[in-house]
Amino acid sequence: MEQTTPQKLSFGSKAKAYLALTKPRVIELLLVTTLPTMIFAARSFPDIWLIVATMVGGAFAAGSAGAFNCYIDRDIDKVMHRTENRPLVTGAITPREALVFSWALGVLSIVILWFGANPLSGVLGAAAIFFYVVVYTLVLKRRTAQNIVWGGIAGCMPVLIAWAAVTNKVEWPAIILFMIIFLWTPPHYWPLSMRYSEDYNAAKVPMLGAVAGAQIVSVQVVLYAWAMVVCSLLMVPLGHAGIVYTAVAVAAGAWFLIEAHRLYSKASHDTLTNKSAMKVFHGSISYLTLVFVALAVDPFIGLPLMG
Repeated sequence: MEQTTPQKLSFGSKAKAYLALTKPRVIELLLVTTLPTMIFAARSFPDIWLIVATMVGGAFAAGSAGAFNCYIDRDIDKVMHRTENRPLVTGAITPREALVFSWALGVLSIVILWFGANPLSGVLGAAAIFFYVVVYTLVLKRRTAQNIVWGGIAGCMPVLIAWAAVTNKVEWPAIILFMIIFLWTPPHYWPLSMRYSEDYNAAKVPMLGAVAGAQIVSVQVVLYAWAMVVCSLLMVPLGHAGIVYTAVAVAAGAWFLIEAHRLYSKASHDTLTNKSAMKVFHGSISYLTLVFVALAVDPFIGLPLMG
């Protein structure tokens, strides 16, 4: 039976429970892509208040989407070991409290982006929330093994928001950055779903890593990884990237491709372990961080290699 009466918690414990609803680790990853995109778009350090508005508004949008996700998925969260300690499962927060919090955070995020940056950023923020909550969580997640591919579009939106905040436009470099994250999402998430396949199968969520064989999944990881690395190099001719970004994109891309091919090799020889799958998962985070840190540094060192 669903719990509707909140636990008696201290203010600090309640605050931590609300923070957990927002999935802060996901927010951290999204913010890693936001500031570098703003710096690259401005070719310098943008106005500090614009940065604050965009980062806070983006964090609130991601937090709202995460909280909505926890509210909608509370039934499956309680049967998965990975999510059994989420606030709605433990009863630290009631469904009503979570729903009110989700809406409040979402509306506030759009207001901050709209007035703190520009209306285009606000619209893109609203689109990000809609895509994660409605398209991914409500429509795709429980119906198709390709859920994370198209649902991952929500995670690509911060770079569009960041670019629009600086330029009030969505241009080719922003679209390329969007596509890098879009192609990065499957090789990032599918190894994790391989690790937690029993959880997803128990919850009847058809994540590809849980419902397909390791060899099939590893092939997909390799293909998406190659597409991601090739896409990242389009920033040179179309995004006016310089030597710092190019060197890091090539080196980090080559390293991640090696890890993806190792995953495939182990899957082919039936020697794949959870540790191997998680190595690719963690490696994908390192890859994305390196590429976007290089993106932030690039405008300050040298000139664009092309154009």
